[in-house]
Amino acid sequence: MIIPLKEKIAKVKPALKKTLGVKNDHALPHLVKVVVSSGTGKAKDKKRNELVADRLGKITGQKAALRGAKQSIATFKSRQGDIIGVAVTLRGPRMYKFLDKLFNIAMPRMRDFKGYPETSIDDMGNLTIGIREHIVFPETVDEEIKDVFGMSVTIVTTAKDKKEALEFFRVMGFPFRKSR
Repeated sequence: MIIPLKEKIAKVKPALKKTLGVKNDHALPHLVKVVVSSGTGKAKDKKRNELVADRLGKITGQKAALRGAKQSIATFKSRQGDIIGVAVTLRGPRMYKFLDKLFNIAMPRMRDFKGYPETSIDDMGNLTIGIREHIVFPETVDEEIKDVFGMSVTIVTTAKDKKEALEFFRVMGFPFRKSR
């Protein structure tokens, strides 16, 4: 039986407190939000943007927002405000539901998956991972495979540094690559 992520974190809090040397529960790192985003490039046709937004909405359970370019770049022939990506920000119960689905269903379905490197954690304590194919999620299996796109998942925490975040993600059961 798979233990939901929120319950799993609650069960291991005492061990995490001991590992990090923290006395107060509120000083422990916790999840703030999860941002799922995908770049669509400069799509002349609106169908590509709508397709990516629709599928991200199905995967996350929340409507995706279109993101415009922040500045014009002549080399890429993009102008400020052109739609170049799609993003979803998840908090609360939807965040935990998505992370459970990511850890327990999507990651085991990835081809040649050996875990993510510990360098995926930045100095602020946030974890960013890339998913090459959106079809690892069960909501998109029945759709055409020709329109496969990748996405980026950023897990934002309140960890103070990389070491604290690494311990927190290990306790959560995040799959990191084995060190050689």
